[in-house]
Amino acid sequence: MARKVVSRKQLREENDAAERSKTTSKKSETATKTTKTATKAKKAPAKRKSRAKSAKEVRLKAFWGVFNQSLRRVALFEYADRAAADEKAEQLSTSQKTPHFVGLVKEVIEE
Repeated sequence: MARKVVSRKQLREENDAAERSKTTSKKSETATKTTKTATKAKKAPAKRKSRAKSAKEVRLKAFWGVFNQSLRRVALFEYADRAAADEKAEQLSTSQKTPHFVGLVKEVIEE
């Protein structure tokens, strides 16, 4: 079964014609109202809201951290001192029964 093709243009024209007939009858009523509002001063334009500031770029610095099994940071070394961080992790692993490992830590630089 084929559907009837709906002409959107025709529906739009019918709707516009109906709107025009409603507005012509209301024009006489609104004519008196518009003269009153025309005499009043226009409102000042609304103030524009300020734009949100863009997020400040955060600077980070890299360190090597020595961590235990429960992810608690035990020691912190400069990024260039990776060998010292590995040595410290190995030393702590042998002295204590829990293993320690080295991981990268990034911290915020505050100026």
